Amino acid sequence: MKRLLHIECIKLWNNRSSRVLIISYFVLLTSIALIAAIKFDIGPIQFHLAEQGIFNFPYIWHFNTFVAAIFKLFLAIVIVSMMSNEYTNKTIKQNLIDGLSKKEFIASKFLTVLVFAGISTLFVFVVSLILGGIYSDYTELSIVFSDMEFLLAFFVKLVGFFSFCLFLGILVKRSAFALGFLIIWSILEQVIFGVLGWKFVSWETAKTIKSFLPLESMANLIKEPFTRLNAVQSVANQIGEKLDLNYQVHWYEFLLVAAWTALFLYGSLALLKKRDL
Repeated sequence: MKRLLHIECIKLWNNRSSRVLIISYFVLLTSIALIAAIKFDIGPIQFHLAEQGIFNFPYIWHFNTFVAAIFKLFLAIVIVSMMSNEYTNKTIKQNLIDGLSKKEFIASKFLTVLVFAGISTLFVFVVSLILGGIYSDYTELSIVFSDMEFLLAFFVKLVGFFSFCLFLGILVKRSAFALGFLIIWSILEQVIFGVLGWKFVSWETAKTIKSFLPLESMANLIKEPFTRLNAVQSVANQIGEKLDLNYQVHWYEFLLVAAWTALFLYGSLALLKKRDL
């Protein structure tokens, strides 16, 4: 396992584009802290985003994991490029000639996915802990370490998304086409939802069906956190709206993303075994 991961680290670090994207990704994760500096005036009202409670424990775990997940496309580019380079540079063929089995090859890529997701989760944890320590109104340990399931959801979401990217990289072989397919698939999920709700079933049933699709199931792991803010709730109450939404992460959502992850890995291995390299 260590040997497989070492091989992948060498490949990635020796590729300048991958190195730049990985560093940029973690710089962007750190930039979440810059949100605290956002201040502007609306007439006599001074608005400071950090004072709106976005860095309060335990809300910060929800907010930061949701925002950090937006940057995952940077590592998605790294992963599809990683597979594209294997075909372009014929390193995949050389690895197999040198004794690496196809199963070990996929395992090495999945280990890379796990490492990316693990380090990202640890990074968000540390940044959130620091920001919460500075800005949170609540510092009791029981509050600080509640709602930690959002970090687990973030990890599972990244693993599922990166596994999908890995599958597309093997399926399409070219990074630009793989990323294009990813965009097309995200649009297709919305089209499926629209067509089902418009022509075949109720909108509620269409929404349920949509929740089983890969990208939507990953998105559902961490719902949008903005309507949880007290300021948003207060405005909603003033205009007669009641925002009573369920923001929690459910066990079946974990299972669904885990099932898609396993399917993508199986599909990646099946494609590799079928092809004459």
